[in-house]
Amino acid sequence: MKENLYLCMGSACHQLGVYEVLPKLQSMMIQYQLEDKVELKGSFCLETCSDGIVMKYKDKVFSKISPENVEQKFKDEILPNII
Repeated sequence: MKENLYLCMGSACHQLGVYEVLPKLQSMMIQYQLEDKVELKGSFCLETCSDGIVMKYKDKVFSKISPENVEQKFKDEILPNII
């Protein structure tokens, strides 16, 4: 069964560039062959908008994500929690 990886699509994250982050995440999911393990889903506000774009996987919340750092954050913080 796939786990959900939530990407905040709330208005604050929208203004911070979530629509630039989304295609980068989708291509990394393919690059790391995660399509069978994880489903990327949009989410309403995840409450920590003052810390940049927010993602959540299981009970872990990842913040301070931006279009500029999403690749590094994914590799350093999110990917180790998935594999």
